[in-house]
Amino acid sequence: MNTLTEVVLPGKVEPEGLELRERPLPAPGPGQVVVAMEATGVSFAEQQMRRGKYYDQPPFPFVPGYDLVGTVLATGDGVDSGLAGRRIAALTKVGSWASHVVLDAADVVPVPDGLGAEEAETAVVNGITAWQMLHRKARVRAGQTILVHGANGGVGSLLVQLAAQAGVQVIGTASKRHHEALRRWGVMPIDYRTEDISARVRELAPEGVDAVFDHVGGASVPASWKLLARGGTLVSYGSAATRDDEGSKQLPVLKILARVMVWNSLPNGRNAYFFNVWAGRSFAKNRFRARLREDLTQVFAALKDGAITAQVAARLPLSRVAEALRLAESGTVAGKVVLTP
Repeated sequence: MNTLTEVVLPGKVEPEGLELRERPLPAPGPGQVVVAMEATGVSFAEQQMRRGKYYDQPPFPFVPGYDLVGTVLATGDGVDSGLAGRRIAALTKVGSWASHVVLDAADVVPVPDGLGAEEAETAVVNGITAWQMLHRKARVRAGQTILVHGANGGVGSLLVQLAAQAGVQVIGTASKRHHEALRRWGVMPIDYRTEDISARVRELAPEGVDAVFDHVGGASVPASWKLLARGGTLVSYGSAATRDDEGSKQLPVLKILARVMVWNSLPNGRNAYFFNVWAGRSFAKNRFRARLREDLTQVFAALKDGAITAQVAARLPLSRVAEALRLAESGTVAGKVVLTP
């Protein structure tokens, strides 16, 4: 194999405007590995990137792909040759929608034996996001009650399962067709289409909830803040409500950040965060890598032990990436749409 295939996002295009390109397969440089991709995924980030709406996306054209699972084919100078043949996972932000990817060896995390590539893929960016929001930001404890918006989604489905593993009670919003599955995980579901979310949460948790995890953005953020109990934590981690809006890609996030600053200055014992999985990487890269490795290892252990279940919504090859992106954007699936070579 001396070539690779990759998906290129040439500009603001419909999914059908994505381009497949072949180019020579590069050799790994010092400290690098070449990875044969086995599974990558479609996340909300790529949905925003094709609209030019992701907060810090690179200039067009570029290869999307936020994370991957694959096998190390070759190692560069200074890299343990024992990595060759190992299945690994990596968080990339861009570049993973390709049959082969060159990565810094320090950024890869071993995947436990017995865990399939597609199964592991569902838990890379989604698992890291869910774990760090629960345990590093909200610091949930057994016996607490939390609200998870989009409890059936890629991040939401892992949030509710990891919370249950920690002994936390979960209220989750989702459309009616997902409620049966949520109940099996012990979630108290709310139909965001037909029910008054705030009123229903107050019925279930009259004193307020201990944490809210909000990917919706927009008007949902202040509404979520009002549902917190004293000492509670709001973690905002997206702005799905503004996905199709025209205008500045930074403005929705900046509005949330401004609210967070104001709320955290108030003497009411509550906290708010805007979660960014990349926070700290630019000024403390080694610490960032160590934390990512530690947390993703915990997520993989929970997945392997059956404490959480992989939610693969669909499996499609790179050549059908437009169909995969359309499906992920449809809002009709539970879990993650996975791309394979």
